[in-house]
Amino acid sequence: MKKLFIAFSVMALLAGGASAVYAWGVWGHNHINKGAVLALPREIGMFFYNHADFITEESTVPDIRKHMNNDRTEGARHFIDLERYNYAGRSGMPASMSAALQQYGKDTLEKYGVLPWAIEDMMAKLTDAFKNKRKTEILYLAADLGHYVADAYMPLHTSINHDGQQTGQQGIHAFWEAQLPELFGKNYKLYVGDVQYISNIDKAVWDAIDSSHSKAPTLLRIEAKLKKDNPMDKQYVMGADGQPAKNKFGAPVHTFEYAHVYHELLDGMVEQQMRASIRLTADLWYTAWVNAGKPDLSTLDPDYVTDRNKAAYKEDMKAWKTGKVRGCKSEKEFKN
Repeated sequence: MKKLFIAFSVMALLAGGASAVYAWGVWGHNHINKGAVLALPREIGMFFYNHADFITEESTVPDIRKHMNNDRTEGARHFIDLERYNYAGRSGMPASMSAALQQYGKDTLEKYGVLPWAIEDMMAKLTDAFKNKRKTEILYLAADLGHYVADAYMPLHTSINHDGQQTGQQGIHAFWEAQLPELFGKNYKLYVGDVQYISNIDKAVWDAIDSSHSKAPTLLRIEAKLKKDNPMDKQYVMGADGQPAKNKFGAPVHTFEYAHVYHELLDGMVEQQMRASIRLTADLWYTAWVNAGKPDLSTLDPDYVTDRNKAAYKEDMKAWKTGKVRGCKSEKEFKN
């Protein structure tokens, strides 16, 4: 059944064309959610680890949901075009989804994105699910929350120039967030230390948005200079028709050499943003649990499930302390 679901999902994404490329890519989203599971303290982390496979696989489902169901409201949760809101800082923005709806209206929100408000709305729902110990809702909401947090740390998800279309850099979105991690992520050190309780969720979310947005001009400028200095056949893997080869989602495939130089010039930006995604995701999950009264989650699984997973949990935690996220067999999107 799982293989059938994956096959159907991929077919639906293919039908959607280039716009259907996963945000952060399969590799990125999988490792961010799995890393966040490992970052949790044992009192909550063992429950999440029991369901780490679900949380890891579910990390890309918001994108699948968006394209399979053509859900307009889903799409807006993945980005925010700050320039369209005349953004000048968090203090000038609505404090909630309902306030944003009242101020801007449904059509504007769908067009220009609601990412930070979606994260805060999801936090409220996750807290309620924890409070009432609704297992399925906890897992589903936590996994989706991890996806949106990761999107908030992808700089181009905060900009109107989301795919370099305004600067002649079409394809840079998937290049930065999917091909680079897939090529070089195995060397990333993703350990983030102990989780922290977040007393001001609104500030934490907008700090993430601000930090990401500040990096968008840099990643675009570096690639624009690199593009100018290299002919097309040095930038892209070329197809038999003499044009850049495309992956199964319609995104251009860059050469390993070009990708390597760009990755080096970014000076760790992709790795840093992935680590920040893991950190905030784990902090928010933990904060929702604390705000719910620290319910005992050990009763939500049969004892034999927890007992069966203890040895693997110990080994994964040992690897995690060295910066490695084990157990993610992510589907390849780019092949050089």
